[in-house]
Amino acid sequence: MSVAPAVKGWCPGAHRPMMSGDGLIVRVRPYFARLNAVQVQGLCEAAQTYGSGVLDLTNRANLQIRGVSEQGQMPLLQALDDLGLLDLSPELEARRNVLVTPFWQDGDATHRITRDLLSRLVQLPDLPAKFGLAVDAGPAPLLQEDSADIRVERSAQGWCVRADGADRGKPVAEPEIGAAVLDMARWFAAQRTAEERRMRAVVRRVALPAAWREVTPLPGGPRPAPGMHPLGAVVGAEFGQFEAASLARWMVETGAQALRVTPWRRIVLDGAAPERCDDLPTAEIMMRADACAGAPFCTGATVETRALARQLATVTQGSVHVSGCAKGCARRGRADLTLIGRDGRFDLVRQGHAWDAPEKTGLRPDEILAELKTTP
Repeated sequence: MSVAPAVKGWCPGAHRPMMSGDGLIVRVRPYFARLNAVQVQGLCEAAQTYGSGVLDLTNRANLQIRGVSEQGQMPLLQALDDLGLLDLSPELEARRNVLVTPFWQDGDATHRITRDLLSRLVQLPDLPAKFGLAVDAGPAPLLQEDSADIRVERSAQGWCVRADGADRGKPVAEPEIGAAVLDMARWFAAQRTAEERRMRAVVRRVALPAAWREVTPLPGGPRPAPGMHPLGAVVGAEFGQFEAASLARWMVETGAQALRVTPWRRIVLDGAAPERCDDLPTAEIMMRADACAGAPFCTGATVETRALARQLATVTQGSVHVSGCAKGCARRGRADLTLIGRDGRFDLVRQGHAWDAPEKTGLRPDEILAELKTTP
């Protein structure tokens, strides 16, 4: 029997932060998942001044400032506004949930399509707070395993707009993409029940129009590993978290002109000089391990998560997910090994998600390690 996690129904933003075990979480949604060098330095300074100095990468390519006090919230918002990182209103911020492949260039298809979609956000119907779009318009899709409800992708025939949960999508020309996305969002709003917050849930219950199931998207491509990339340096962040002071220093030391944020616990130092990147961290072994903040930093968690995840990453070969609760915030896809915190201990799932029925329950960390030695 799977465990149903508590659903808050909304995501923290800058206008609407969420209280956690270490203070307010203020989420910054960079336009096009990119910040220029001035914005990066300002964000890092704000994180150190008004928060704990720790930045989180989210699985939707956003940045979170942790540990913000209630007294520091308004000065932080002003700092973000001065940097051009704050939406005009909470409503606009909530609608601007658009995930883009991070390797776009000015004027390319990703840039054009995303810009058009951003101009149409006011035309979207009322949607659940977690509902999002993905513009996966590079040569091969990179975001198919990342969270989105409507996906813009390439097919062998051209472009397609695909409802998440469907194998096939609607063939469209580029000028038709925006209208097709709006039509799909309106269909979702009309078909969903009060409990259905994501497109995948509706698609399981209601058949999509035949015209929306005509073409198959191209197969997904590989995600970039930490190291040098044509755009700059890809840096892996253990558990998607790093010190703001370190990021500010990397930008200066490498000569990077901008920062690109990915949903894969990696950042791209755009324009970094290869000869100045030797000292950047890679966190290569930890790229196989996902873990949320856990207790005491998250009020929904009853277990510490990251110490165990570090141990498991060194003794296992596959992917590892350690979740403080059944929500599984740190990883949406399956993992070879998933541990879920419950009442101070862990449940174990193999080849599954945090919300799947566990194979074993109530395990201590030492029992988990012993279990892996006997059944690797």
